[in-house]
Amino acid sequence: MTDIKDIVGKIHGSPQQAVVAVAGAGSQAVAWLFDVAGASRTMLEVVVPYGRLSMIDFVGHEPAQFVSEDAARSMAEAAYKRAVRLNEGDSPVVGLACTATIATDRVKRGEHRCHVATWDDSGSTSYNLRLNKGLRDRAGEEELVSRLVVSALAQACGIEDKLQLDLSDGDQLLVQYLAHPNPLMRLLSGEAGAVTAHPDGRLTLEAPSCAGLLPGSFRPFHYGHEQLARAAEQILGGEVVFELSVLNVDKPPLEETEVRQRLTQFAGKATVVLTRAETFRKKADLFPGCTFVIGWDTAVRLVAPRYYGGEESAMLTALAEIWAAGCRFLVAGREEDGIFRTLADVPVPAGFHTIFQDIPEALFRADVSSTALRSSG
Repeated sequence: MTDIKDIVGKIHGSPQQAVVAVAGAGSQAVAWLFDVAGASRTMLEVVVPYGRLSMIDFVGHEPAQFVSEDAARSMAEAAYKRAVRLNEGDSPVVGLACTATIATDRVKRGEHRCHVATWDDSGSTSYNLRLNKGLRDRAGEEELVSRLVVSALAQACGIEDKLQLDLSDGDQLLVQYLAHPNPLMRLLSGEAGAVTAHPDGRLTLEAPSCAGLLPGSFRPFHYGHEQLARAAEQILGGEVVFELSVLNVDKPPLEETEVRQRLTQFAGKATVVLTRAETFRKKADLFPGCTFVIGWDTAVRLVAPRYYGGEESAMLTALAEIWAAGCRFLVAGREEDGIFRTLADVPVPAGFHTIFQDIPEALFRADVSSTALRSSG
């Protein structure tokens, strides 16, 4: 057991944090990970989706086969997404999963096998092990599978030392690595729901944690956007992040070249989250509890039935669902035809005033618009 403790100690000494999901086998690995001091630096959560409905709930769909490479990758991806949400700092995260069918209290007609997978920012690695059936009892097979789980986590943490698996001639292990597609392309294809563009240019598949979200097309990004974000931060007491949807209600989807062009405006300045949420109802699904920072003109469109197919009931339903998601709106004033319009000029439906808050003119006023800047440029 000394080799296991040494490897686990190195895992806890690495910067990675992990969510681990095991089903069918691998529970001994969890015990080993917690048995060595420093587990709190590595382990964010352990999930055991053992039953059928538990597995479906965890991965978001019913796997074609519950003990398979595809199922293990789906579990690892779900674990990674959990790790992203549970990580409170900026540590790199990894999702690790194991699904297995091993010796039990009855004779199994099929193979004894396990599938272990890891998932991080760059890609996914699968470890597919077919066991020499009948060579080991359940305890022996559990130990081998758990060793493979610890070994896979160690490699995901960048640890070069190898853990001895003690495979026999009848055991077969196949390891396969798949790199993730470009995060932006995954978003544009619909595979991902959100991508964060960091000030240093990195693109990561995650939605940032923030107090407020300032949506826009940013054609161009200008000082008014920056000042509005700062004013909103004063009110909210937390960071406001910019949001650019690659989908638009009235226009074709943005192409990769156009998205990258707009992102260059934020380089070294601000964080931008890219989404496929062209409506505030969809934004509320992605960012429950978030405050959306909008201008007077956007607020007017938000409560206008014509933007909901002319149906007032559809508009009221959308507002109610946004409210139910814990979201609300900060509304900035804007000059229109020589008059400074504010939240007071927005026909907010009865009963919904609670989710709208005015940004005082004294805190923010910038008589500039992207449309005017495009025209003058």
